[in-house]
Amino acid sequence: MKNTKKHTRFFLVGLLSLYVTTSYGQTPKKSENIPSEIQDIVIRELVVAANQTEKYLPLFREKKIGIVANNTSVIFKKNTVNEPYVHAVDSLLSLGVNIVKAFAPEHGFRGDVDAGAKIKDEKDLKTNIPVTSLYGANYKPTQEQLQGIDMLVFDIQDVGTRFYTYLSTLHYVMEACAEKGIPLFVFDRPNPNAHYVDGPVLKKGFESFVGLHPVPIVYGMTIGEYAKMINGEKWLKNGIQCDLKVITLENYTHETPYSLPLRPSPNLPNNKAINLYPSICLFEGTNVNEGRGTEKQFQVFGSPYLPSDLYPYTYTPVSNFGSKDPKHLGKKCHGLDVSQTPKLNEIDFNWLIDAYKATPKSENFFKFAAFFDKLAGSDELRKQIIEGKSFEQIKSSWEADLSAFKKVRAKYLLYP
Repeated sequence: MKNTKKHTRFFLVGLLSLYVTTSYGQTPKKSENIPSEIQDIVIRELVVAANQTEKYLPLFREKKIGIVANNTSVIFKKNTVNEPYVHAVDSLLSLGVNIVKAFAPEHGFRGDVDAGAKIKDEKDLKTNIPVTSLYGANYKPTQEQLQGIDMLVFDIQDVGTRFYTYLSTLHYVMEACAEKGIPLFVFDRPNPNAHYVDGPVLKKGFESFVGLHPVPIVYGMTIGEYAKMINGEKWLKNGIQCDLKVITLENYTHETPYSLPLRPSPNLPNNKAINLYPSICLFEGTNVNEGRGTEKQFQVFGSPYLPSDLYPYTYTPVSNFGSKDPKHLGKKCHGLDVSQTPKLNEIDFNWLIDAYKATPKSENFFKFAAFFDKLAGSDELRKQIIEGKSFEQIKSSWEADLSAFKKVRAKYLLYP
């Protein structure tokens, strides 16, 4: 009986994957080949928070609304193919919501700015709404910037990794709202890497904009659950708490496969890049290019220093969308194409360890060691790799911290 339940569960997940990754809000038709009792479960539509206007529009009536948004802040349309979604700001304005200001995180309000590039204050050309940068002069909204706002909305697609900077933006927005006494609405969205929890937990003293909290690299929570954890664990300055309201997802679990309908940032172009991102991103702190400057960002890696006999795949990074000045620009890199790797259910640092061993010591593999440590969450991983420890040994050193984190995480889960 136990095995039957397990196989049924995977069967359902497989069906859900087929549905969620192809429908984007359209209800699939029933099939004669699938039992009706199973189809009744599968065809329940996954509904993102932004689409559930009945839950928040009455609360926004006669209020001045601010919104933290980017290109992923969309409301899905039903039964449409050519225009399957509309930007939430555009939609809310058409519904009569008085949006008085928008705030832009890294990559900008429309999501077309390079990683790390500073964002300027501007007016959105389409709506004429003033857009205040949260990735320029300040990461945290000032009290002056929040002036005249009655309620603030945070609606940004996350990818489930600690070093994705939208988490830090969320933290500072919550802190500013708490200090100003402004309610914050987080519109929840699925996490494409919610199916596992793994990686080293960030240690005290290594906090930065690519990691503010004591969580593992992959934390297995939606952005709404994560906001509740920030609040509940009192991680904001002086332990203050935000007046937080999470608009939840409907018909979602952490095992629900989810294919993002548009890229969450310029260098995460597809599902494979998003799945490999937790394992490949630490190359950012080394002398190895992680696919920036190609069309396979975070799906290939290489450097001019890796030996061609071990790393036969070659490419030359160029200036392109999302990366105007990639590492090793114009230089031939030897590496690996890992884009055909089966879906990962855990972090894999074997590629990182092997590349370190294969790089001549004279070429300084950990060229950006301080940044590597910020991404890893401490200097322990770098030291373990230099000491020659195997990935199995390294992974076992995370277990106690991971176990402790999972107990904290459990308190804030909104979905099974």
